[in-house]
Amino acid sequence: MSEPVEDQGAALLRARGMRVTRPRLAVLGVLAGGGHLEVDEIASAVRTRLDSVSTQAVYDVLGALSRAGLARRIEPAGSPARFEARTGDNHHHVVCRACGAIADVDCVHGAAPCLDPVGAGGFVVDEAEVTFWGLCPVCQQAKAADD
Repeated sequence: MSEPVEDQGAALLRARGMRVTRPRLAVLGVLAGGGHLEVDEIASAVRTRLDSVSTQAVYDVLGALSRAGLARRIEPAGSPARFEARTGDNHHHVVCRACGAIADVDCVHGAAPCLDPVGAGGFVVDEAEVTFWGLCPVCQQAKAADD
């Protein structure tokens, strides 16, 4: 991990009152690369940065980062949990039914109207998780070629 990224990670952890550890910095660095990563993908990438780290340690770090608002856990139906660094902006996701690719979708109306549901039963809503389903461009082309 480069020093500026490591310094940014350390600053983020300190700002949330968290201890700065090598595994936390490594996981933050992997997440900073973008994407919606499964734990095994994150653990594999972290192992290239550190001498050794257990998968359980990566789960523990991801849990701590998620609780601190530094990582977001998403669980599309039928898929393992995935993690991303994009947090706090109430964005949504679109998932390909064929290959499982995931992409970010900004809030549909540009603000957060989805945070004002009708009949919330007295709940104060602070986040909405919307998942759109369809076919990604690659799978659309493959389907068209098969038809």
